[in-house]
Amino acid sequence: MNILIPGYLSIVTIDLYPEKPTYKTGPVDPGPVYFLPFLTRDFLISYRFAINPIYVQDMKRSQIRRFLKLSKLFSKPHPWHGIDIGENTPDVVKVFIEIVPGDTMKYELDKDSGYLKVDRPQRFSNICPMPYGFIPQTLCDERVGQYCMKKTGRDDIDGDQDPLDICVITERNIPHGNIILDAIPVGGFRMIDGEEADDKIIAVMKGDASFGGMKDIQDVPNHIVERLSHYFLTYKQRPFSDEKREVEITHIYNQKEAKEVISRSVKDYNNRFNIDKKELFELIGSGLE
Repeated sequence: MNILIPGYLSIVTIDLYPEKPTYKTGPVDPGPVYFLPFLTRDFLISYRFAINPIYVQDMKRSQIRRFLKLSKLFSKPHPWHGIDIGENTPDVVKVFIEIVPGDTMKYELDKDSGYLKVDRPQRFSNICPMPYGFIPQTLCDERVGQYCMKKTGRDDIDGDQDPLDICVITERNIPHGNIILDAIPVGGFRMIDGEEADDKIIAVMKGDASFGGMKDIQDVPNHIVERLSHYFLTYKQRPFSDEKREVEITHIYNQKEAKEVISRSVKDYNNRFNIDKKELFELIGSGLE
């Protein structure tokens, strides 16, 4: 198989089917050339893919970023890692919606594949009051956990190792999840699940005619805040299960604290995944041994 890798990389011929996959670089063998728009680390490792270092030694970091950005034109970005959080964070954030009002199943992101998966049926009539999902390129880890401990006075809280959850208030009906939208944070719930910080950011959809002008949690009608808090305190209960989870909302906080939580989650994400990004740059820049 002849594979053409876009931008500064040579044509590589790979035999994928023998017991021990082999590769070679050089002139194109007779036969079709397959365009591979995006290289993943798993692909490189699985097939012992070799990038000709002559073509990539002089690649600048900006060129690598450009290469990865252009590759998104031909492949679906991972909702957590591939969707940009937005230039105006934390004032305005990009949101990936997982579930919407009316969903009787609890959907959540499968972190490995990037697809939505069924987590569990919603218990009884407990339905999410507003579109609910997460903020891409965030992670609730050490910094988010430390902030929760600072505000609660506890010393046993860690981040839940998930992207930061967010609920978006809007007057409009959004019929399904697996979409992205822009939202303006106005506050949040400091929620603790067991010994893990599980903050829920409350936001309004940017441009919403009824709610888009809200600036802080105090502008949100009380009945909406009450419905959301009831949902988050009960939505993890499983059907026909006697298991009891220690879930509590210790504070309902304002926009300023919501922005602080978002900023900390961005730093947690970068601290965790910048190592992987650096490794990817090195793989592209120098090839695999």
